[in-house]
Amino acid sequence: MPGGRLTQQERQQIALGLADGLAYAEIARRVGRPTSTITREVMRNGGPTAYRADLAHRATERRARRRRPASSRGPQTAPQPHGRDAEAVAEYEETLTTVLMASGLPKMTARVLTCLFTTDAGSLTASELAQRLQVSPASVSKAITFLEGQSLVRRERDERRRDRYVVDDELFYQATIASARANDQLVETARRGVTVLGPHTPAATRLENIARFLDFISESITRAAEQAREVLHTKPASTPTGTGRPGPHQG
Repeated sequence: MPGGRLTQQERQQIALGLADGLAYAEIARRVGRPTSTITREVMRNGGPTAYRADLAHRATERRARRRRPASSRGPQTAPQPHGRDAEAVAEYEETLTTVLMASGLPKMTARVLTCLFTTDAGSLTASELAQRLQVSPASVSKAITFLEGQSLVRRERDERRRDRYVVDDELFYQATIASARANDQLVETARRGVTVLGPHTPAATRLENIARFLDFISESITRAAEQAREVLHTKPASTPTGTGRPGPHQG
């Protein structure tokens, strides 16, 4: 399997795969690269509908030229705690950001969330985020506003009366419940349409089926979130290889 940067020919293969509607995993198999490499490449160069091989190749060359003089002061070279490999951490952060973007988050929002996820403290101030990401405070503020609206971060004051933005053990539980509640609103609106359009009409039947489907999904999500909530407060069992997973009755 080849390593290093993608070649122009590989980017052309990616573009052809996207044009044929292939999944990232299938494109990766054909190119001979990890799926994460293909996903990252596409998402940072316009997404699946706007990706162009020649533009992506030129953009990558420009980014490489910009990095060289600034590499000594970039975040990738900052000392890492716990003996971590700074280059591996930077690559992982880029991959996680790409995956979050693929799930629907804007790029800056995904970068901020990645920064919070990968910080041991689980919280940073706006100025700390701006410094780590090398962006303006205004960009951070906009991203935080979006994340708070999605229940993906919460705000708290520290001892110096600064706002800190926190991701904690309740993060995914709260976000999942918020998503279920959004479904509830859609269910209610769909059922209102049944009354307006008249029962037993094709349009009303379609809306009722949508409402029943989303109602079932919402109840299932809420029930599963409640049952799994304790997992967020449990330390995973360590294994010699680090790849094992505890069984349903293991702590």
